[in-house]
Amino acid sequence: MVVLSGKELSSSVKQQVASSAVKFEKRFSRRPCLAVVLVGEDPASQTYVRNKRKACDEVGILHLDFTFTADITQEQLMMCISELNANPLVDGILVQLPLPGHINKLAVTEAISPQKDVDGFHPQNMGKLLLGRKCLLPCTPKGIMKLLDYYDIDVRGKNVCVMGRSNIVGKPLSALLMQDGRDATVTVCNSKTADDSLFTRSADIVISAVGNPGTLKADMVSEGVVVIDVGINRVPDSSKKSGYSLKGDADYDSLCQVASAITPVPGGVGPMTIAMLMENTLIAACWREGIEPEDLG
Repeated sequence: MVVLSGKELSSSVKQQVASSAVKFEKRFSRRPCLAVVLVGEDPASQTYVRNKRKACDEVGILHLDFTFTADITQEQLMMCISELNANPLVDGILVQLPLPGHINKLAVTEAISPQKDVDGFHPQNMGKLLLGRKCLLPCTPKGIMKLLDYYDIDVRGKNVCVMGRSNIVGKPLSALLMQDGRDATVTVCNSKTADDSLFTRSADIVISAVGNPGTLKADMVSEGVVVIDVGINRVPDSSKKSGYSLKGDADYDSLCQVASAITPVPGGVGPMTIAMLMENTLIAACWREGIEPEDLG
């Protein structure tokens, strides 16, 4: 069985981004810049933002940090985004999710300039993704595709079962898998699917993104399946200083007995998501300057 290490690949991606960021700065006398907006005090969100800031520092991307209390108004948040859209030095804008309940998440997503939408969630970027046109891709689906490529797992003609239909992972990932040149046969399970195992057992590749620990078990898949576990779930664990452990959607120990390849949690898809954010910020910076990243040499 092969352990699909996102930690290993993400390190390589970040090294490439760092090298390109140096060349970008020499050519344009500025660094690529990511603006990170955090609303509220959700501990998981704070951790994610810290990790993203750390990654920016590692690859030489400038980050501007905007932190607001949970009682910020919709108008105040929209004003912040408007100012970042207009700032010529900002290449990417990331608003950390989730947002407080009184904030209209869709309105926030649509307010971000598509050219600075490094999360890839703007309807314009989503539409281009569906059409197979050049755009900024959502980070987690993009990272999964790159992980499959790195380990020479060809999806062409394969049956792929995607568990979860979120706008962040399930829907865009399914579209990427079906693109010309990828040519996977994709089944998408959702919370109303009567029996996921009817579909997971016939799949060559199962990708779980439901956010529920232990959802995917060994008796739900066939021998030799490839398992991509997108779930990052906090499970109480008194033995840990933090008070919790990170568990995936997949029952890793049992699946190791039947899978040909599987991503660990942590260390699988998670690091790839952050690496793709760094790559997207570099791409956005290059496109705003009228070049492709490969033009940096």
